[in-house]
Amino acid sequence: MKEAFSHIRTWVFDLDNTLYPPHMRLFDQIEDRMVAYVMAILGVERAEADKLRREYWHAHGTTLAGLMAEHDIDPEPFMVDVHDIDFTVLAPDPTLRARIEQLPGRKIVYTNGSAPYAENVLQARGLSGLFDATYGVEHALYRPKPEAAAFERVFGLDGLEAASAAMFEDEGRNLEVPHAMGLRTVHVSTVPDPMPYIHHHTDDLSGFLAQVLD
Repeated sequence: MKEAFSHIRTWVFDLDNTLYPPHMRLFDQIEDRMVAYVMAILGVERAEADKLRREYWHAHGTTLAGLMAEHDIDPEPFMVDVHDIDFTVLAPDPTLRARIEQLPGRKIVYTNGSAPYAENVLQARGLSGLFDATYGVEHALYRPKPEAAAFERVFGLDGLEAASAAMFEDEGRNLEVPHAMGLRTVHVSTVPDPMPYIHHHTDDLSGFLAQVLD
């Protein structure tokens, strides 16, 4: 495993359900707040709002992108509202921190959430100060992963070289463009994705990094 990553000098980490495990259920809170937001701005019942949330995620990459495309909403109030959640459900992980810290080169976070939200998650996980940069969807001008334009914008801002970078991501579809760009891709999920643009799969990020470092 170590040899497969010996050329990597930039380590790109998604945030939600990647730098914390899904069983902590943090994103459930965000989904609930997204449903409430859709109900409020569109004047629909909860069931319809939840249906739209899921449909927009599938069709546009994120619920926000769908709301912007279909209803021309202002993204900033949405991002502030849906990320107003309880972060105490997250627990610090000193072992994960130590393993990320040992990785050679730069470490960055790239999320479809906002950068301030990402910093709150990192703080709750005991990962603050560990990363060289944190990029949110606002850095991609609210274009979400998996859009190629989003990756091009963020990776361009960062100046990373794709051929010497790796990306860790819980959404398999978000790895197709990085793979095409030349990054090594790692799907972090309890459900393996057999798509050819995924080089590696793990359901334990910390354990996987231990193998990379071994």
